[in-house]
Amino acid sequence: MSAPLHPGYADDRVRLLIEKLPCRETQLNTLLALMGEPEQYCYPSIFIYGHRATGKSYVIQTLLRELELPHAVVSCVECVSAGILFEQVLRSFFGSAYSSSNALPRKPSLSDFIRLYRQLCVQFPATQTRYIILDKAELLRDMDANLLPGFLRLQELVEDNVTVILLSEIVWDKFRPNTGCFEPLLLHFPNYSKAELQQILARDTHPAYSPELYSSYINILLGVFYSVCRDLRELRHLAALNFPKFCEPLETGEAKEKDAHKLWRNIEPQLKKAMQTVYLREVSSVQWEEQQSAEGEVAELRGLSSHDHVELPYYSKYLLIAAYLASYNPARTDRRFFLKHHGKIKKTNFLKKHEKTSNHLLGPKPFPLDRLLAIFYSVVDSRVAPTASVFAQISSLVTLQLLSQVSHDDQLDAPKYKCAVSLDFIRAIARTVGFDVVRHLYDFLLRPDRHADRACRRVTTCPLLLILSRRTLSFQMYAGPPLACDSPIPAASRFLRPPDVSEKMQK
Repeated sequence: MSAPLHPGYADDRVRLLIEKLPCRETQLNTLLALMGEPEQYCYPSIFIYGHRATGKSYVIQTLLRELELPHAVVSCVECVSAGILFEQVLRSFFGSAYSSSNALPRKPSLSDFIRLYRQLCVQFPATQTRYIILDKAELLRDMDANLLPGFLRLQELVEDNVTVILLSEIVWDKFRPNTGCFEPLLLHFPNYSKAELQQILARDTHPAYSPELYSSYINILLGVFYSVCRDLRELRHLAALNFPKFCEPLETGEAKEKDAHKLWRNIEPQLKKAMQTVYLREVSSVQWEEQQSAEGEVAELRGLSSHDHVELPYYSKYLLIAAYLASYNPARTDRRFFLKHHGKIKKTNFLKKHEKTSNHLLGPKPFPLDRLLAIFYSVVDSRVAPTASVFAQISSLVTLQLLSQVSHDDQLDAPKYKCAVSLDFIRAIARTVGFDVVRHLYDFLLRPDRHADRACRRVTTCPLLLILSRRTLSFQMYAGPPLACDSPIPAASRFLRPPDVSEKMQK
């Protein structure tokens, strides 16, 4: 007779768990070894961490549910106060015994929770280990200072067979309180590899098609999205969303299940469009399908990926505007644009070689951090203190790839950045805050020495106009209504040029 897989638990249930939790057999065996037999005392607290969609909540909840162990699952996102957390735990363990007669006070503390828990344990002692699962446990740090240390040693405080399991996306080193606490056991859930994602997603087969077809479709999907997305939930959503398009040639009879090349050519354009909106729920699944089924037109998604609109904090918009101005304006023009009393600026009749071409054609130029902040404080409406929040928003813009850092990471004294957005995008951002960005761009100023025929600097109401040219100086008679000082230059066809006058003036 072979030894049981895990003492205290039936082998058929353990095998069922292994089938329901693919690619997590190592973590499952570790948890079962830590838990021991149901009647035995378990370790007071276990800390499970890993990135999102790595199976932390699913594994622990499936394990406790299939083994029929008493447990309470609490999401810290829903618990806006400690009282809600205490009440959910007590109701899950003691049910109707927790009534209004022995309810918690209006604003309970940890001491009130421990006192009431011990009273109920006397009436209903634990026959098996009770488990408290705190999902998104990093939010406990924002509650009372004694709440997290208290839950870590709750077994000692209530004198009951209870274990607290904390689930978090951050590591324990950043989670540990500064005042010190009881150290829990650590269990890491690593990211799924490509082969593991293939194995998990291939289980969601479509009943109308063979498992081999769906497995080949998942292989194509991972080949496109694995480099940018390894979130199991997002990949599962993308697989379900694009599978009908993948099967269109099969339904119309244009291809068979073995014609992988035809199926790939049919799905390739849609997968490229889907890559632009990974993690972004800009449109619903129904709207996405309607856009893709539109015939005779290309359905474009509107959102951050198309750079039509983006939701940013108020000061982040001004930081992005300042970055664009710093990237496309020469540094010597900052005094002209952003100082009220900039004094007399010398006008030269020549341009530097690198300024003869539009800055927008040459691309964005790098700029230092101090210049970005100087322009930011000049264009923002209100006074803003140079706090850490401003620097954090600059880092967020770099993370969103709206700004790019061009200096080395070790250059902390003067980091340099470059703006990575287009003119249409920054004009849309500027409209939301009422800022005229074109008025502050050097390329859009009328600079007379950049044109072949220089515009007249002053137009009067006199019918005799003085036209300054690079090569000639000529008087021309204008037959038309009087011009205002700010009127545009009239068309050349409306000038009357007496040959005798012009020839004399040229001589």
